[in-house]
Amino acid sequence: MHRSRFYTLSASCPDQVGIIAKVSGFIAEHGGWILESSYHADAVTGQYFMRLEIKADSLPFLLAEFRERFRSAIAEPLQMDWQINDSAVKKRVVVLVSKQEHCLYDLLARWQSKELDIEIPCVISNHDTFRGFVEWHGIPFHHVPVTADNKSAAYAEVQRIFEDVRGDCMVLARYMQILSPELCAAYPRRILNIHHSFLPSFVGAKPYHQAYERGVKLIGATCHYVTADLDQGPIIDQDVIRIDHSDSPEDMVRYGKDIEKTVLARGLRYHLEDRVLVHGNKTVVFR
Repeated sequence: MHRSRFYTLSASCPDQVGIIAKVSGFIAEHGGWILESSYHADAVTGQYFMRLEIKADSLPFLLAEFRERFRSAIAEPLQMDWQINDSAVKKRVVVLVSKQEHCLYDLLARWQSKELDIEIPCVISNHDTFRGFVEWHGIPFHHVPVTADNKSAAYAEVQRIFEDVRGDCMVLARYMQILSPELCAAYPRRILNIHHSFLPSFVGAKPYHQAYERGVKLIGATCHYVTADLDQGPIIDQDVIRIDHSDSPEDMVRYGKDIEKTVLARGLRYHLEDRVLVHGNKTVVFR
């Protein structure tokens, strides 16, 4: 990460001759200084992906003007799906949690140490369990119970809170509820989940117990974007750990907590740094 302020441009478009030349040429003709660049051409889909970091004070205009100039000169002619963000503007991350504490604790520790340089405007939970812990950190806590009878109203309240605090993304830190299709549709590519399984295997509840019954030798965790299809969203990051016949389901749960924390934090970082580009149900991740 660069200490000086920079803009991150991430984009995808149909593959064609001259993409790099046009984008880098546009930046260069305005005196822009490219600090980092990554590119990928997908031969199967015919799609091209890129990510650039541009030194902010090398440009003669502010970000809003860059957006307008880039849109008309480059993005529209190349049919780009693109965004550009400012490193000086901290992302606002709303955390959702249920009764499992390890991912919440880990994220707040990384936030407090500024390892994750973000703002956490609030934590939302369907239980009141972690109110004291969250408020001790000076973060507002919202208890939004979810029952079989109130799901529509509950998720409307979650959406209201998210909009009220001007959230950029939601992180489901072992939030053990299935979000409504309406909430998923409202924030595509902005809700991240940690699933305690190496997806697509063992979706749904108690995946470690499913893995134990299946007799697997590897267990893992998956950070993915949330869609209306349970545990089927585009995958951002995964990791595994080896186990053997002597490990019980309880052992596997314990091992899995360490993987879950690491994978969630890593996936969130990739998302916050605009390193994840989605195409269909797959991702390109520029590490």
